Amino acid sequence: LSKEFSSTPSTTAVGTVTSRVTRNGNAIMEKDLLNHEDLAGDRGMIDDIFDETYREKEGPKPPLRYVWRNIILMSLLHLGALFALTLIPSAKIETLAWALLCFLVSALGITAGSHRLWSHRSYKATLPLRIFLTIANSMAFQNDIYEWVRDHRVHHKFSETDADPHNAMRGFFFSHIGWLLVRKHPDVIEKGQKLDLSDIKADKVVMFQRRYYKPSVVLLCFTLPAVVPWYFWDESIVISFFIPAILRYTIGLNATWLVNSAAHMFGNRPYDQNINPRENPLVSLGALGEGFHNYHHTFPYDYSTSEFGWRFNLTTAFIDLMCLLGLASDRKKVSKEVILARKMRTGDGSHKSG
Repeated sequence: LSKEFSSTPSTTAVGTVTSRVTRNGNAIMEKDLLNHEDLAGDRGMIDDIFDETYREKEGPKPPLRYVWRNIILMSLLHLGALFALTLIPSAKIETLAWALLCFLVSALGITAGSHRLWSHRSYKATLPLRIFLTIANSMAFQNDIYEWVRDHRVHHKFSETDADPHNAMRGFFFSHIGWLLVRKHPDVIEKGQKLDLSDIKADKVVMFQRRYYKPSVVLLCFTLPAVVPWYFWDESIVISFFIPAILRYTIGLNATWLVNSAAHMFGNRPYDQNINPRENPLVSLGALGEGFHNYHHTFPYDYSTSEFGWRFNLTTAFIDLMCLLGLASDRKKVSKEVILARKMRTGDGSHKSG
């Protein structure tokens, strides 16, 4: 018995529930099966689906090779952020509001842009929206979209293995920031080179950003956030640089990193108790909805990364608004029936307590 789920013009519900009939004639749920091949044809790729065939190589692990440039720069950045905290009482309210706006815009460049749009193809965006998200992504300064997508698809396809760039099995510090301070495991490089990134290469906006990424970061991540308060409301240049640029950037980085670390370690697993990612509402608050991680790794093609809509999920609200304005379309959404079936089959039972 197979039941297909309906779709609306702007939101597509995906999934198939497969059942079998027992000897006594009672139909029972055997498994909820999302047809990945159908989804691949719709989204253009399936490289964010976990690869069950991957096996880590036997023998000793390769030695750690430190990237001292990154260690020094990240240390200086966080020291600068600590100094910025002492400047907050002296900052004008307009400067604090501007820093918050820069944080939200840059965060959407990651969550709605490089993550949900380009990594997972969970919705479609028009050219104006793709340009805006690319600008916001450069403001976030978390690698260009092409590189971000490549690493993220590898993360999903080989999650919690040696081929995962920020493998949480190597501890909180490594999955949070440590993975950026050492050379990648050879398997991460090998698997990343084998991904099909033709959809990303075909996006001229993404490739334009990749070509001019460094100057775009200097302009959008540091210069613009600092110049606006200094020029428009006569904020001191020190406060203008350290709060809207340095502090905002550092908070944005750590909000994203917490998805890789805390959301892989702390929380419940109502959808699949056999994988490490967890549901972490606190991470969702800081990362604009990216903390519903057990759901996301179970259903990576859902544009909302959650079954709860706008709850702790500003990114979903943003995408819905873009659809209302005609700038986005074709949001992929897993049906409620498929979600419930998956909870019953592989969840940890925590959904029963709400």
